Amino acid sequence: MRTARPSHLLAFLPLGAAVALSLSYWPGLVTYDSVRQYDQALSGAFDDWHPPMMEGLWRLILPLWPGPAPMLLLQLGLYAAGMAGLIAWALRRGRPGVAMGLGLCALLPLSVALMGEVLKDCLMAGALTAAVALMLLSQESRSVMPRAGAAALVFLAATLRFNAFLAGVPILLLALGPAVLVSRLRMVLATAVMSVLLLLAMPLANQALGAAPSDVNLSLVIFDLAGITEHGGQDAFPAMKVEQPIAAVHHCYTPVKWDSFSWWVDPLCPLNFEQVRRDFHASHISALPYWIEQIFRHPVAYAQHRLAHWNINARFWVHDEIERPVQRESAPNDWNFHVTAGPALDFVDAAAIRSADTPLGWPCAWMALAFGLMLAARRMPSARTIGMLAGSALFYGLGYAVFSVASELRYYLWTMMAAAMAAVIALGDMPALPRSVRWRAGMEMAAPPLVITLVAALARL
Repeated sequence: MRTARPSHLLAFLPLGAAVALSLSYWPGLVTYDSVRQYDQALSGAFDDWHPPMMEGLWRLILPLWPGPAPMLLLQLGLYAAGMAGLIAWALRRGRPGVAMGLGLCALLPLSVALMGEVLKDCLMAGALTAAVALMLLSQESRSVMPRAGAAALVFLAATLRFNAFLAGVPILLLALGPAVLVSRLRMVLATAVMSVLLLLAMPLANQALGAAPSDVNLSLVIFDLAGITEHGGQDAFPAMKVEQPIAAVHHCYTPVKWDSFSWWVDPLCPLNFEQVRRDFHASHISALPYWIEQIFRHPVAYAQHRLAHWNINARFWVHDEIERPVQRESAPNDWNFHVTAGPALDFVDAAAIRSADTPLGWPCAWMALAFGLMLAARRMPSARTIGMLAGSALFYGLGYAVFSVASELRYYLWTMMAAAMAAVIALGDMPALPRSVRWRAGMEMAAPPLVITLVAALARL
């Protein structure tokens, strides 16, 4: 194994710059979500609308340091430690170019800006980055502790988003090593077992923290039933105390997000969250089974609704900006938490806004890149590492085709980061390949993102 020279430490400079730029949002930009979470962290009365695990961690820190700053440092600390670990992993293998490329990944404008916002997506991305680094650094170690730590971080991520299992399973597969990857049957069985375990992580954590049920799943149910109603022309909701439900849906529905049916919009939609919740409970209807039944009864309308939403969500065939890609100011709050404008924040915000108008801000392009990397990975020396990162990026991104209820770029933070890291490792592998294999791998890696990016660019003309 080669020893990293002092000059190789330059690979850490982009990471340091990225962390410093994210800290320009000090003490951490709070959104409406994080304001609500902070309020519950103060009171200790949790519900499950937002992940109680994040609120529980916040409550533990509050006696030592109130405010958003400790959560900002926690998510940034996990992320920075993970990126530093990945750079160290590359340097240990005598690959300074890959190390520098991984460092530069941290400077993606959208990730720099988003990591300055106190969000469950950022804490999840930080936990997954640290898990990948621990897992890779432990590949030559006989100790099980680093792999156990990686698994614990993946399970932490799974308590922050219920669809995080799609990102976590590929990481755990590689952490389990050759014993699982030796055959397809073992991989399928391991995937099934780990998916179930990761899916259980959030409800078990919520129960352990005593979180009250908020019927948060109704946001997805209402959005999809409204979409089925709008596209199918038939009322997909159960009998409710709402006059002309089809007309109400037509007036309120937008494929961009579900918020028009929430309780915080003005004017309130006649068919709104509270009304639906009351009627579901009054009729003793279980929301999720009813939702599944309606999907099977109206598959075409459901697919039309989901594709229309995911097209916007993934920024594929769209013309105009969907919504501001990152926030610049904290949401109104009772504690006067706010970020202070300055040259660094102005620079980061402007760079993130501009990059969102390029393929760097199009989730469809990142998912296409991850798909291309998965195709090419089998030809690469670092096949398992590339496949793990690309698979984690792709499957997590694809999950929003089913589970998304809004069109925020923060949903795809991990997809962007993991795909970028996989691409750097793959490019570092290319020179070692025979020329004919290099050409095939390059075509497999580049063709999907080039096609998707070209089509998406044509939509914007």
